[in-house]
Amino acid sequence: MRKATLVLFLVGATALVAAAATDEQTTVPYPDGYRDWRHVKSMVIEEGHPLYESFGGIHHIYANAKALEGYRSGSFPDGSVLVFDLLEAVRADNAITEGRRKVVGVMVKDRRRYAATGGWGFEAFKGDSRSERLVGANAESACFACHAVQAETDYVFSSLRP
Repeated sequence: MRKATLVLFLVGATALVAAAATDEQTTVPYPDGYRDWRHVKSMVIEEGHPLYESFGGIHHIYANAKALEGYRSGSFPDGSVLVFDLLEAVRADNAITEGRRKVVGVMVKDRRRYAATGGWGFEAFKGDSRSERLVGANAESACFACHAVQAETDYVFSSLRP
């Protein structure tokens, strides 16, 4: 009986370690220092836009050096990281300014790790949190379902401004 219990324990522990390793391999990290990367573009989504409920506010897109190569060539190499920084749009005195951060969206290119989602890993971090994840295992339905229409641009909506 003790031997069977030990075997079951070892099998269970091995499964947990394997699951944790798989999660770690597919987990998109927080993009430290992204505001020092190349600013690609900004946009404001206002009330009345079809995406306002989910993405209303001020958007800034940032790209690391590898992602800049992808913008220029049309095919993003593994290691490309794009960041979608979404901030509340505050209107006052005939101006729109940045309010609180709503979400930091991240796309990481790794064709092997993220084959099911066009080679991209997706994550969104709530507000200013570096650990509170909003996407997790739902990347295919929460992010890639929309990005799939952009297959011709390697699943990326933005383009690099000259």
